[in-house]
Amino acid sequence: MSQPASGDPTSQPDSPTEVAHPAAPPPDPSALPAPAAPHTPDQQSPAPRRRRGLLIASIALAVTLVLCLGGGVAAFLVLRATEDGAGAEEPTVAVEEFLTAVYKDRDAAQVSSLVCSAARDQDKISAKVAEVEKYAADYEKPYFRWSPPKVDDKTEDRAIITTTVTMNTADEKAADLPLRLTVVKTTGWWVCEVAEG
Repeated sequence: MSQPASGDPTSQPDSPTEVAHPAAPPPDPSALPAPAAPHTPDQQSPAPRRRRGLLIASIALAVTLVLCLGGGVAAFLVLRATEDGAGAEEPTVAVEEFLTAVYKDRDAAQVSSLVCSAARDQDKISAKVAEVEKYAADYEKPYFRWSPPKVDDKTEDRAIITTTVTMNTADEKAADLPLRLTVVKTTGWWVCEVAEG
């Protein structure tokens, strides 16, 4: 997935206090992340080439399936008083619950209850959860897991969490998708932006 142009409202602010341009369009929470197309382990290419092929496949699929709650953080800063519900106690817990809802439960209502209000568009979330479900249906007994969420940066009301989602199948195919999630705090911690990274 290519990086957004400088000044694009879907780009990540350089600092927690930077806010997107006031004329920026509302956030587009229209895609949920899914790992790239799996590869078969019986391919006889050298390890570096295999990684490169997997990376290219990951990027190609991520272009259509990565959840881009772009602008979600900026909108959150404007709408933070409207958050309802409890949220998670810790940013990593918010990410674990979000990934479980997307990849294991594939429950759009549950996903919607875990994202910040600026990113809560039930129709778009439902459509993207259905895409993840369809993607998974194309493979033999897919199983999703992820590395323990790691806090890369944290302030009082914002955290950047990274993890890698891995899909394995019964016929020994595998695909990885590294994710960078922005989690914000009001009444609790909420996933507000997800990007490949």
